Amino acid sequence: MMKLLSALVVLVAVSSSLGKLDKKTTPKPKRVPQTLSRGWADDLIWAQTYEEALFRSRSNNKPVMVIFHLEDCPHSLALKKVFAENNEIQKMADEDFVILNLVYETTDKHLSPDGQYVPRILFVDPSMTVRADITGRYSNRLYAYEPSDISLLVSNMKKAKRLLKTEL
Repeated sequence: MMKLLSALVVLVAVSSSLGKLDKKTTPKPKRVPQTLSRGWADDLIWAQTYEEALFRSRSNNKPVMVIFHLEDCPHSLALKKVFAENNEIQKMADEDFVILNLVYETTDKHLSPDGQYVPRILFVDPSMTVRADITGRYSNRLYAYEPSDISLLVSNMKKAKRLLKTEL
């Protein structure tokens, strides 16, 4: 009886040690987190919806920068790459703006004053006014930016901040 009990205890101890997974031998695959940035700048805090962006804008007295783009558009991808790599833009976006990027059109027609094209960037002040006076360099697509226009985008971000302080 004692032998049987000893054998049972040894069998339970061996089977319980075999049942444990060794974390060193079974690595978990790394998952890339899905963020609201969609690759525009993963370290920044992005608004999820236009309504949330407007609320945060009013609450924090910061302008909203709305980026319209498409995931598979070569122009959007090129601008995204330059935007994400530009430290000055990242710093201003983080400290001075509520940022939102959209891959779909909103029902607010004020966000497409000259049509629905991508990529386009508009600024909205905390009074919920779309700043139609802050434009890019193209007369046929007023709010379009290309990678070569990044210095103009920096200038327009500074203009949006300056107008916020002088007009509100």
